[in-house]
Amino acid sequence: MNREMDRRRFLDLVCAAGTSGLLAGVSRAAWGGEAAPAPQPAGELLVGAASISITPDQPVALQGQMHTRISKSVESPIIAAALALEGRRGSQKGDQAVFVACDLTILRGGMLEKVREQVKARVPDLDVAKLVFSATHTHTAPVLVEGAYEIPKDGVMQPTEYFDFLLGRLCDVIVQAWQTRKPGRVGWGLGHAVVAQNRRAVYADGRAQMYGATNRPDFRGIEGYEDHGLHALFFWDQDQKLIATAVDVACPAQEVEGTSAINADYWHETRQLLQARHGEGLVVLGWIGAAGDQSPHLMYRKAAEERMRKLRGLTRLQEIARRIDAAWADAYAAAQKEQHAEAVFAHRAQTIELPARVVTEQEAQQAKAEAERLSKDPKHATLMRWHRRVVDRFEAQQAGKTEPHAMELHVVRLGDVAIATNDFELYTDYGVAMQARSPALQTVVIQLAGVGSYLPTERAVRGGGYGAIPQSNRVGPEGGQVLVDRTVELIQTLWK
Repeated sequence: MNREMDRRRFLDLVCAAGTSGLLAGVSRAAWGGEAAPAPQPAGELLVGAASISITPDQPVALQGQMHTRISKSVESPIIAAALALEGRRGSQKGDQAVFVACDLTILRGGMLEKVREQVKARVPDLDVAKLVFSATHTHTAPVLVEGAYEIPKDGVMQPTEYFDFLLGRLCDVIVQAWQTRKPGRVGWGLGHAVVAQNRRAVYADGRAQMYGATNRPDFRGIEGYEDHGLHALFFWDQDQKLIATAVDVACPAQEVEGTSAINADYWHETRQLLQARHGEGLVVLGWIGAAGDQSPHLMYRKAAEERMRKLRGLTRLQEIARRIDAAWADAYAAAQKEQHAEAVFAHRAQTIELPARVVTEQEAQQAKAEAERLSKDPKHATLMRWHRRVVDRFEAQQAGKTEPHAMELHVVRLGDVAIATNDFELYTDYGVAMQARSPALQTVVIQLAGVGSYLPTERAVRGGGYGAIPQSNRVGPEGGQVLVDRTVELIQTLWK
């Protein structure tokens, strides 16, 4: 049974079950009933911001690799930064949004639901459905759930212990940001910083490999596009002091991904440079755009790049931060000329369903063989489970028990800017499509705003390799196109 036959059979089953709306769109009822009223300018924009350390004070297991790593030190603190926004016209309250950017690998363990429950009890005037979390995807942050790794019990903070610590810190920073909101102004700008490189090398036989060698005779090119645009939002108080900024780059924070130390990756150095410009109190939210196939790791011209870095006397993290800082400063120099006190502000949150990726019989057999081979050595337990889950998915698929991926989609209009979230390590082509089709002047895509996996393109699936095989993703290209369509449609409702 080939991939196309499996795909068509699965889609036929979906339609037969009465859920064809998963592919063509979801019902109006699922989107909240009647269309919401058109957004209006906020008579006053209230802005609050805060940041807090989420750095553990003990050794922890680190997320992001297929083997257990225990932190031996803290190279840079990891933080959570919160930005609270509310529109108000006189005594009439408008829309709300609270963005929380975390130096974490991924959101796990029902974190969002538990934070909402606790925050609701502490600040009842905040609509906790308007809380939006995202991760920077640093690979040197703590593990959040039990069972993912074999973790020593002695001398190591366990995932549940860190999760409880994290939960308290997140609630505190949200409450602080919300309670300190005051009338402010917003601006936006676009810069350019070369941070990301597409990390999938393609060879003569059509195969692709993440971080594949590019100096081989059969190397034919890099698989996909790179987005070097840098979106920046700026927030001033009534005295025109910059109090917060959000910076969106389409590159995960994983330059130092293989080390055994707590590290916020390039966001720490970036925050230091921005705060040197505008004071230590400046709150910096690090947002990652669509970047599932991107990385700051160099794929070619490595020697030339490293020579220039060393001549500048910078570490690799400092070099990345230097580029972001320069692009941010370029955007800020222009954007500060337009400070908006009454920008249009609207926030829509919807649950959408995306079809699960079809697992072919051949893919299931290959995964089963790998799982059996790895099961013979306990140190490969994490990798073994990674393959075993594909077998479980195939069996559920054959039994007609495959469930779609339910995703919380947030779209915010802030003046001329649209901000749209997704759960995934989303391949950059999807983010480019969202930006190109959006009616907004700038469209800011934030990935890893939920529990998701890689979401590859059809081109990537054909090439195979890590990041594009079923082990790496629950949603495939069909679901990716649905995500793009639904996101653009929801943005369009805020521009009518």
